[in-house]
Amino acid sequence: MTNTSITTSIDYEKNGKQISYLGVPISTDESAYGTITLPITVIKNGSGPTILISGGIHGDEYEGQVAIRNLAHKLNPSDVQGRIIMTPSLNLPAALAGVRCSPIDGLNLNRVFPGISNGSITMKIAHYISSILLPLCDAQLDLHSGGTTLDFIPFVQMIRMRDKSLHNRSFEALKVCGAPVSLVTTELDSTGNIAPVCEEMGIVYIGSEMGGGGSVSRTNVGYAETAILNFLCHFGVIEGPIVTPEEQGRPASRLMTFTDVSSYVMAPDGGLFEPFFELGNECRKGDSIGQVHYLEHSEKLPWVVEATCDGILLSKRPPGMVKRGDNIAIIAQDLSDE
Repeated sequence: MTNTSITTSIDYEKNGKQISYLGVPISTDESAYGTITLPITVIKNGSGPTILISGGIHGDEYEGQVAIRNLAHKLNPSDVQGRIIMTPSLNLPAALAGVRCSPIDGLNLNRVFPGISNGSITMKIAHYISSILLPLCDAQLDLHSGGTTLDFIPFVQMIRMRDKSLHNRSFEALKVCGAPVSLVTTELDSTGNIAPVCEEMGIVYIGSEMGGGGSVSRTNVGYAETAILNFLCHFGVIEGPIVTPEEQGRPASRLMTFTDVSSYVMAPDGGLFEPFFELGNECRKGDSIGQVHYLEHSEKLPWVVEATCDGILLSKRPPGMVKRGDNIAIIAQDLSDE
C-alpha cells in the first residue's frame, strides 16, 4: 500500500462515472484540520487503456481547465472502452488564486515531481500523482498554457525519449492532436517535471501550451478539446474518427522543434518592453525583435533586443514591464523529419 495522506471516495476499479475529489489535509490559521479538495472525475467501462487528462498544474493556465471540465460533463460510461481519469485543476490552491505557484507553500507543482508523501501540500499532490495515478495509466495528456506571463501559438509537445519504442509511440500520439504546432524538443531542464516520471514508467506523455496571456478564448479551448478527443480516439478509449485541422478549415499541424537555450530570448535589462513582432513571425539571428525602455531615464536610449537564432516566434510575453532575465520570446524551427 502506497503511503499517502490524500483520501478520496473514488474507486479506480469500479465501472461507471464517478465525480469526487482528492482530499489533501492541511492545517492553517484559518482551518486547523482543513482539507483542500482537488476535483477528479473517473469514467470506466469495459476493457481498454487508462488515460490521464490533467490540467491546472499551474493555476493561471485556464484553457485546459475549461476543456477538461467540458469533457467531464459530456462523456458517459457508454462512450468509453477503458478508463479516463480527469483532473482539471491539479494545483487547486493556485487555480483559486489565479497564480502559477501554490499560494500555500509557494511551490511550482511541475518542479517537485515525484514529490514526497510527508511534504508540504504541493509535494503531497505530486506524490499522489506519481505513486497512485500514473501507475494506473498508459498515457497522459497534460494541458498547459502560457498563463499570465507568456502567450503561445497553441501547440502539443513531446520530449525526445531514450527508449525508441516509447519515443515512437509518443510521436504517433503527438501527431493526432491537431494543434497548430506539434513540437518535438530536447528537455533543457527536466528537474521536477512530470514528463520524466512518465518516461521512467513507460507512459506516453504529451504536454501542451494552449495559448495564454492570462485569458481564455473560445478558439484555444477548442484546440484543447480537439486534442483531448483525438488523443482518446487514438488510444481506442472512445470511438470516432480523428478530426484533422484540414477538416476544421485550418492548415495542417506544423512540426517544429528547438534544441538549446539559444531559442529563449531573455530581457537584457528591466523596463518597459516594446515588441516588434507578433506570434508566428519569422526572424533571423540578430534581427531586432523589440526594445526595452528605461522609464526613469529619458536620456537613455532603449536597449534593442535581438533574436538569438533563426526561426518562428512561438511565444511572446504579454506584460509590458520586464525584469532582467525575464523570458520575452521563444523561437522554434521547422522539423523536417523525426
